[in-house]
Amino acid sequence: MFILQAQNSIANHFIAEMRNTNIQTDSMRFRKNMERLGEVLAYEVSKQLTFHPAEIQTPLAIAPTHLLTEQPVLVAILRASLPFHQGFLNFFDKAENAFIGAYRGKHNPDETFEIQMDYLACPSLTHKTIILIDPMLATGKSLLKSYQALLQHGTPARVIMAAAIAAPEGIRFLQENISNVELFVGAVDEHLNSKYYIVPGLGDAGDLSFGEKL
Repeated sequence: MFILQAQNSIANHFIAEMRNTNIQTDSMRFRKNMERLGEVLAYEVSKQLTFHPAEIQTPLAIAPTHLLTEQPVLVAILRASLPFHQGFLNFFDKAENAFIGAYRGKHNPDETFEIQMDYLACPSLTHKTIILIDPMLATGKSLLKSYQALLQHGTPARVIMAAAIAAPEGIRFLQENISNVELFVGAVDEHLNSKYYIVPGLGDAGDLSFGEKL
């Protein structure tokens, strides 16, 4: 598992502003910070992908380099992941994309909940690398259900999941339920509270990006 905040970088500022209650009220800045964090994580993910040697003709000579063998498929979990997903798409600009509508349903009296899913648009995933993009990895249930739904479009060769903020409980859940999952996260927080929200977290990423929903 890759944790961005394990080493200090400018990304600390993006995460700090997204958490800061005095700054996160500016939804445009929140979206931009989430997008920039997506770009940084996309760069880190790219280091783990497959490259092949190539030669490029410049005006003066041939320049040797290494280029991506294949672009990943970027999977956005609507609606909260859209700015985060855009950061990945800025770097993997030739990638195919999938979109899933997965969200927490009504809470039960014991504060448990079911994951609802009502939208899926996806290319073939057979033998491809997929990156599931969701800013908040809390329980991990929505990511697992999304992954299971994606399998109707083929079995991927590699599964990467990216989150801005993750809880230890969600990390363990995914590692226990998806074999060989690779996790790239901005920060790992302390725990989930009784309502399954990440603490200290940053709040509801979808509401902070696009406004409160009814």
